[in-house]
Amino acid sequence: MMSKSILSTTVLSSFLLAGSMLVFTGCATNPTTANTVRRNETGVAHSMEMGRILEVRAVTIQGETEGIGGVAGGVMGLALGNAVGRGRGQTIGRVGGTLAGAAVGTAVETGITTREGVELTVQLESGEVIVVLQGADAEFQMGDPVRVIRRAGGGVRVVPTFT
Repeated sequence: MMSKSILSTTVLSSFLLAGSMLVFTGCATNPTTANTVRRNETGVAHSMEMGRILEVRAVTIQGETEGIGGVAGGVMGLALGNAVGRGRGQTIGRVGGTLAGAAVGTAVETGITTREGVELTVQLESGEVIVVLQGADAEFQMGDPVRVIRRAGGGVRVVPTFT
């Protein structure tokens, strides 16, 4: 049987592991925004066109899961379930705790990675009209002049142009 001090250490370690994994997950997932570029975009030529905002609409960018939250939650649930009963009851506690913890961890990870976004309808100088979805880190209004940056490796971001 596990002693109380070992059990307490296991539970505390599980909470710390899960918490740190969720914090790193929240930092790692970052939608395209006007003011954020990826490291692999530096030193690479991108094309740019001028345009004008036709419409701005607020959206929510749904969070994603990479499994870290589920694993961390499952570990915590297992540790907590291990403290329940003995024999068959403890086994049921472990399984139930692991499943419940994994479900909660996945939901937390999704919530942490959900971001506010913006849907921008832009008319380019060429006459083409495009719609771009990106994180809401810049203010856009109808009629604003913008730069539309097309990444060399694919993808687009819209950046305000102040004239």
